[in-house]
Formats: sequence, structure tokens, C-alpha cells
Amino acid sequence: MNLLPFLTEGTTEAGAGGLSIWVTVVYILIIGVAFYFIAIRPQKKQQKQLDALVASLEVGDSVLTTSGFYGVVIDVMEEIIIVEFGNNKNCRIPMKKTAVVEVEKPNSGAEPEKEESKGKEKDKK
Repeated sequence: MNLLPFLTEGTTEAGAGGLSIWVTVVYILIIGVAFYFIAIRPQKKQQKQLDALVASLEVGDSVLTTSGFYGVVIDVMEEIIIVEFGNNKNCRIPMKKTAVVEVEKPNSGAEPEKEESKGKEKDKK
């Protein structure tokens, strides 16, 4: 009869040990999900934006490179662009498209408004 209390204590300790493992697994999963939403997901979103930016490069676009130089795109190839820096026409440098950080399209927003106003003026005449 003295063995019965020891057996029941042993089984409850084993059950509690199994429960603590599951709690630890749940905590690890929660930390993993939090890490995904804090670190990985925003980086993937930023990478998609950069890929779209690189894909939209065209001749005549003003660009800012990772080294901090502003230039104008002269030629676009598959993975390389040729950028002209400054007013010197001899300063043309080939570089990878991924070196572009920022793109400004020429005549973005200024001319369409003028064209619309010209169209309205023609209608009035």
C-alpha cells in the first residue's frame, strides 16, 4: 500500500513535465511569428518595391545611386545601366541596376496638367 502514493506522484510529475515542453514550444512559435512580422516581412516588402523600381528604369530617368551620386540614365540593358553624371558628357559609367536607390521620372506630373489646360483652351476657341 505504501507504493501507491509514490506511483501517483510519479505520474503527475511526468504529466507536468510534458506540459512544460508544450508551453516552451508555444513560446518559441510565438517568438518566431513575432520575428517574422517585425523583421522578415518588411524586408521582403522593401525588396519587392526595389525590384519594381529597377524594372521601371528607362532612358532619361534621373537616378540616385547607392554611393550617393545623382545621374541620368543613358542606356538600359538587361542587368546594367549606363549613367551620365554631371554636365560633362564624357562622364558615363556603367553600373548594375541594383545600385539604384531612387528614380525620378522626367516630366512627372508637370506636363499632363499643361496638356489638359491646353485642351480646354482649344475647346473654348
